[in-house]
Amino acid sequence: MTGIGVEARAQGARARALAVLRVRSRALAVALLPAAAAVILFAGGSSGHFVGRGWDTARWATSVFAVLVLLVAAVIALVVARARPAVTPTVAIAESAAPDLYRLVRDLADRLDVPAPSAIALTPDCDSWLEDRTHPAHGPPAPRPRDETAGPGDHPHGRTTTAPVLVIGSPFLWWMRVGELRAVLAPVVAGTGPSAHPDIAAARRFVRGLDAAVAASADRGRGPGARLLGAGIGRVARLLLRSCQAHAAEMERGVAAAAADRAQTVDYGLRIVAQEQVGLAYAGWDRLLTRVALPAWRMGRWPSRLDVGVVAALTELSRRDRLAEGFTSRLGERPACDLLEEPGVVDEATSLLAARLFHGGPAETGPDWSPVTWQEYPDEVVDRRWRTDAARLHRVLDALGVRRTAPAANGPTLERVLDHLTGPARDGRPAPASRTPFDDADEDDEFPRNPRSLTLATRLGAEVAREEAEGTASAAGGRPAGQETGAALWDDRALPLFPLQPPRTDRELLADHVTAMVCCAAMDTVGATPGLDWLDGPTLLVDGERVSDLTPRVLSLVEDGDAVPLRTWLVDAGIRPEKPVRLG
Repeated sequence: MTGIGVEARAQGARARALAVLRVRSRALAVALLPAAAAVILFAGGSSGHFVGRGWDTARWATSVFAVLVLLVAAVIALVVARARPAVTPTVAIAESAAPDLYRLVRDLADRLDVPAPSAIALTPDCDSWLEDRTHPAHGPPAPRPRDETAGPGDHPHGRTTTAPVLVIGSPFLWWMRVGELRAVLAPVVAGTGPSAHPDIAAARRFVRGLDAAVAASADRGRGPGARLLGAGIGRVARLLLRSCQAHAAEMERGVAAAAADRAQTVDYGLRIVAQEQVGLAYAGWDRLLTRVALPAWRMGRWPSRLDVGVVAALTELSRRDRLAEGFTSRLGERPACDLLEEPGVVDEATSLLAARLFHGGPAETGPDWSPVTWQEYPDEVVDRRWRTDAARLHRVLDALGVRRTAPAANGPTLERVLDHLTGPARDGRPAPASRTPFDDADEDDEFPRNPRSLTLATRLGAEVAREEAEGTASAAGGRPAGQETGAALWDDRALPLFPLQPPRTDRELLADHVTAMVCCAAMDTVGATPGLDWLDGPTLLVDGERVSDLTPRVLSLVEDGDAVPLRTWLVDAGIRPEKPVRLG
């Protein structure tokens, strides 16, 4: 039954591919129609029919129109053929760098009776797919690793196409065991069978070419003529895309269904367990990026072992969450990253690419963009971040003319911040601001309850925005390290491509800065230390214990001007807010 199901779904996908190609054929027929009419008129004139001045005028008018239509069609066809389809930025994995991984994928292709992927690449995300990179603009196509025999319904003997590239999510390699990875990749690799069919491959190339032409038509130069030409090409390409969109979507669904049916015979029981690991890996990866990597990226440092970090984060999640009990027992089995010859080098390359995609960081390491190990993270990221934020907070207080509470002190103090945020506003009203300090989502919070917070948050937001704008300008340009040559065809002017979080509101910025000042005071007066929590990111350790109740106390101060909860905590911890602290 499985073989019959695979064949039926493959036949459906091929039928949809032919429907897409018929759209291309109809477009060609429309372009040739005026030329055919001109040929008929000239043939009739030479045989004694269609004679007279009116017919002569019609012949030449039709001929001129046919030539113009053919020229326009040729230009559009050339643009579609030469337009560079978008390529996902990835880290290329050569066979010499991962012979065991290539062997696993080829053995899997043999079991599935499909062509093996032409190459393997890694993406810093929790997903895996096949990607066709045979477009001429991507360079010469990669050779097939061996001569494959097509499976049922794949492609006729003697007609071959270059197999697509297998893109694997790098977190899978570090968290999953070898057997789990094979089970997860089975339905993906099975997709090389339908992909090898000439009709499906041609339909995909046509659709990708149209999509790339639409994108290219939006940026055809600055002159009015170039813009007009681009608009015309884009309109025709969009029309053709709309005509074949439904057929292309059904074709891809058929290909995916056929691949899933074919993969049913491979590691079925293990694949169920592996899918659970996919969900767990995604949760841990997202938490690691937003809570741990993002603070480092904002400091100009990029963690160089993100994939190692996801293992630590998921192990910690397994320890805390009873739903994940038993998952840590898997760690005694062989991890999939053992299939790489140098996993550390690969982890570093994918970590840099992750910073590029999710944060828009520079393409290369530099003075203001350097790697950081997990051992260095507390001192190089957490401590520096807190002291930098605390210094910025006091600079803004200086700009606002806020006096120091202890003139004799030789440094800034937490007491200055507490007194300012709990004191009355000047004239009972907040100072005028040039921008709205809190977004619409905050309007129903009955704010401002603390007018001084409003003024301070506004100035902090402006200062942070200015610094980030300067950093973005200095980091512009370049290509991600470790990225494949063909992957230079993605638009890096709109980075980050996948932003992790929306920009922080001014209220969030103020709370972060006050928290940083509290942490600096704790470190300098009672010997607290910066720490790293794999699931929650930067954390403060007092007497070796993680502080978990600081945030609500800071929010009470920032939003309500109520310093009692925070002062009570400071007294209990032995922290003296009147003592000066060291700033970054």
